Amino acid sequence: MRSADMEEWKPRTRLGRLIFEGEITSIEEVFKEGLKIREPEIVNVLLPDIQEEVIDINLVQKQTDAGEKSRFKAIVAVGNRDGYIGLGSGKARQVRTAIEKGAVDARLNITVVRRGCGSWECGCGKPHSLPFEVRAKCGGVEIMLIPGPRGLGLVASEAAKVILGLAGVKDCWTRSYGATRTVPSFAYAVFEALQRTYRVVIPDDWVR
Repeated sequence: MRSADMEEWKPRTRLGRLIFEGEITSIEEVFKEGLKIREPEIVNVLLPDIQEEVIDINLVQKQTDAGEKSRFKAIVAVGNRDGYIGLGSGKARQVRTAIEKGAVDARLNITVVRRGCGSWECGCGKPHSLPFEVRAKCGGVEIMLIPGPRGLGLVASEAAKVILGLAGVKDCWTRSYGATRTVPSFAYAVFEALQRTYRVVIPDDWVR
């Protein structure tokens, strides 16, 4: 039986058609084959429990020949709280439209987060934290995500807590350097760090 999303969706890409025809049935297959997601509906169908959170909204002003042009810029995070996270931005004259554009962009940037128990204080073997320490940088912000023991919670700023929570990370320390009050750069630094957990190839015996 097809969901409402499948009923209304008209695929425009090869991947979309494969999913629509039932040849690909899980998001794991998409990443395993290294396929690029170019339609937000793909994420809606394969991750029906996806959630959205607005990270930041700013008024952006641009000087043109016709005068000053103002638009809103929204940073939106999406995730299923179980290993998948996306972050995107959208600009529009209206806040709601900017958020909608940001949510679409976030779905197109969805990525896998490798979770584990990399804390030397824990060793429970459950995927409640990260398998190892990761660093990332965006603009003038640098972030470090450090695996934490079970029950620690998220020792992080509000923006980082939202992104880590949507990714399914429950216990983690964070350290940040630079212009950390610049929320968009900070958010993208956290997102890049989470992306690196999937990109880095590590031996199986490193993840407890």
